[in-house]
Amino acid sequence: MKRKDFLKGLGLTALASTLNATPGTAEIKKMAIKAMAPPSCTLIPTETAGPFPLDLTENAFYFRQDVRESKTGALHNLKIRIIGASNCQPMPNVRVNIWHCDKDGNYSGYGTQTGLTYLRGYQMTDVNGEVDFTTIFPGWYPGRICHIHFQVYVSSMYQAISQLTYPLAEKNAVYAAYPSLYTKGADPLSFNQDGIFADGYAFQLTTLTTNPDTGAYDSFLEVAIQGNGTSGYAQVEPETGGQFKLLQNFPNPYSGQTTIPFELSNRSQVQIDFFDLAGQKVSTLDLGERMPGSHQVPVNLHTLGIPTANYVYQLEVRNENGTFRQCKVMSAAK
Repeated sequence: MKRKDFLKGLGLTALASTLNATPGTAEIKKMAIKAMAPPSCTLIPTETAGPFPLDLTENAFYFRQDVRESKTGALHNLKIRIIGASNCQPMPNVRVNIWHCDKDGNYSGYGTQTGLTYLRGYQMTDVNGEVDFTTIFPGWYPGRICHIHFQVYVSSMYQAISQLTYPLAEKNAVYAAYPSLYTKGADPLSFNQDGIFADGYAFQLTTLTTNPDTGAYDSFLEVAIQGNGTSGYAQVEPETGGQFKLLQNFPNPYSGQTTIPFELSNRSQVQIDFFDLAGQKVSTLDLGERMPGSHQVPVNLHTLGIPTANYVYQLEVRNENGTFRQCKVMSAAK
């Protein structure tokens, strides 16, 4: 099976919006929410998707942790945790997309960068609701403070899209530490001068620290979206056509061994593919023909010849009605 088939259906619906000069009721409400002190589980403010969102599913290689390609800049590790606003619990198996400019303020895919794909990618959240990206620290460009776009894709009916930014002093310290890379120097804007964050930024402000072991810059942001964590939106989008239901592996987190349960509606040929977080298929279990009903498949990582780690497992079902696929994340115990 081709890698693009694994990614098929993880579609991105770009949301385009602009800030009105005279805010309406919805905009006033958003501004009021963003201006408040940040209590836990407050919905992330919705922001404009662009101008450069692209559809990350157009090319299979966007499923990756390291989005740098050949771009140079200060090494930046970004962790985002997704929680349900209703109960503050983590939300596994939702997709998080990020995209941002390079050190000079350029976005891949547009203008002189048409056809390029750097600094874009997505991951699926693990049992802790977390995704990790390896990237470079973004630069800035006139009119916008340093920022990263992100989208939490839950289904075709609901995506949360926003932007994150950094503490001013810590951010400009990065630019000062690498003057030969960030040749434009310090970011001149304050939050109040930025068209997106001028109405508040409390829920979009990441941490920014230097990792003493690697010298990289580490950032973290917790994002609350609609729904209940853990048992809430557990699927990206049902591409099953009513043919099967894929359940969460157990135990999860796991150590060495786990079990993958699923339910079939019709007699089908079944296989389970395992992908690492760089989007590479690392193993396949061919289960042959299975009858309708409930099934539980024991999985031994040693037998598969792969180490205990976080993987995306995808169930593929083939029968007279067609081929159907769906995936979830299995998380390694720490």
